[in-house]
Amino acid sequence: MYLLNLRGLILITNNEYGQQNIFAKEPTMYTDKDYTVPHNERAELLNGRLAMLGFVAAIGAYVFTGQIIPGVF
Repeated sequence: MYLLNLRGLILITNNEYGQQNIFAKEPTMYTDKDYTVPHNERAELLNGRLAMLGFVAAIGAYVFTGQIIPGVF
């Protein structure tokens, strides 16, 4: 037996023992054909650039202070 509640947002089913199981109804998937550059690609590009910047900053801090993490080690 299937019941649909709360404007179609929750699916309530009964198993063979009469116990109710409540599941969220999954939204329908769609793709936007007009979007040219995926979000993932831009996020990975920014992440790589920030990692390179952090690496250069860590090497610069080691060169100028002689410590791996200035003030800690």
